[in-house]
Amino acid sequence: MKKLLIISTLLITPAFAHADVIQERLDTYKAEGASNFSAEAGKKMWTQVIPFEKKGELFKDRSCATCHNADPTTPGKHAKTGKVISPMTLGAISVNRKGEEEVRYSTVKKVEKWFKRNCKWTYGRVCTPQEKGDFLMYFKSL
Repeated sequence: MKKLLIISTLLITPAFAHADVIQERLDTYKAEGASNFSAEAGKKMWTQVIPFEKKGELFKDRSCATCHNADPTTPGKHAKTGKVISPMTLGAISVNRKGEEEVRYSTVKKVEKWFKRNCKWTYGRVCTPQEKGDFLMYFKSL
């Protein structure tokens, strides 16, 4: 019985931790002026193709789905490196450069790092607090 309780706690605790990080991000985005986050808006942005013209770039038109897949519940593949990208679902496991497993959305720093990098690559700019909140609502809905 004790082992079952420990195992259950280990499995459930990360889900709550990620919910806390996501809620903290949503609260921060609201404080920055965003409101009424929409999973539907996040889904629309996910597959929206952005014309991108930069000399020497491999992909002229981009979307989040270029690397992550149109269905974010399945693994994607980085367009340049071919590296497998874990699904965008809450609690998805990825492997970092050190070969260590990490759970998606586990820290504020990681969430913001990937928003910054991916929004700049896809949109050519940093995403707004509203856009980030819409994306997080979409990922929560999966």
